[in-house]
Amino acid sequence: MPEEIQNWTPKDETLSYDEFLRLIRVGATLGITKIRITGGEPLTRPGIEDFCAAVASLPGIRDVGISTNGTMLSKKTSEGLTLAKALVNAGVRSANISLDTLDRAAYQRTTGRDLLPAVIEGIDAAIDAGFQSIKLNAVLIKHQTESALIPLVEFARQKQALLRFIELMPVSTSEVLHDDNFLPTATARKLIESQLGPLVPVPDFKTNGPSTYYKVPGTEQLIGFIGALTNLHFCESCNKLRLTSDGKLRPCLGSHLEFDLRTALRSGASDEELRSLILATVARKPKEHDFRNNYQPQRRMIAIGG
Repeated sequence: MPEEIQNWTPKDETLSYDEFLRLIRVGATLGITKIRITGGEPLTRPGIEDFCAAVASLPGIRDVGISTNGTMLSKKTSEGLTLAKALVNAGVRSANISLDTLDRAAYQRTTGRDLLPAVIEGIDAAIDAGFQSIKLNAVLIKHQTESALIPLVEFARQKQALLRFIELMPVSTSEVLHDDNFLPTATARKLIESQLGPLVPVPDFKTNGPSTYYKVPGTEQLIGFIGALTNLHFCESCNKLRLTSDGKLRPCLGSHLEFDLRTALRSGASDEELRSLILATVARKPKEHDFRNNYQPQRRMIAIGG
């Protein structure tokens, strides 16, 4: 979360669950099969379990996942289940959980919240709930992540979770990225290898994202690296679209392009008209993101979705 106070988006500017479901249903007729519920923090929205169940039941949708900071996964629902278990029961197959460090003070500095114990409880709740896939996402930050690399690898091995290291991207503010805090994936990989030995590339292992995976020597553990800035081929296989909470469809995380579906939706657009708008957005998907070209963000990451 940014340090400054955030204004709440007026409720009438935010898509209702029914509006989201209609757009997803229309998207499914165009071949969209995988949905990831993100944020901000999506688990703060009331009724999220029922919404996920509704998404999972839509014709054509084969995979529903959630991206979360993990702090609410262990909270109990009115039925006495953990939220993690309620999500699994709703048909959510995978959970991506943010975990940049296992150092409590460093976690508080990075996030502005002293919530690392709640995250660990959430990860354990996710494991107990039985997600088919649990991924731990760690953003690489120079002068912080170097000492966190091996503890995170060992933690992920203990929890049998898939760990991915992600290069810092100037999504929220251009000032977030500079030489003093940017840690390339190649450097992180070399630091890990200096202690654990040469990592073995596993080119055939793929998930929904652009990670490059390696096996830790002497184990079956896989760890991934996502190098949005240093990998010049990063965008070549991207097939993602992002639908914001206020109804804008974005063809690329690292681009200002976004197209208004909310106005069309609330003006009585037919399914065919909505399909045309989605196809027009896909046609505008850029070949490369703009992060390397003095990208100037217009939205905070909390208003785009992970």
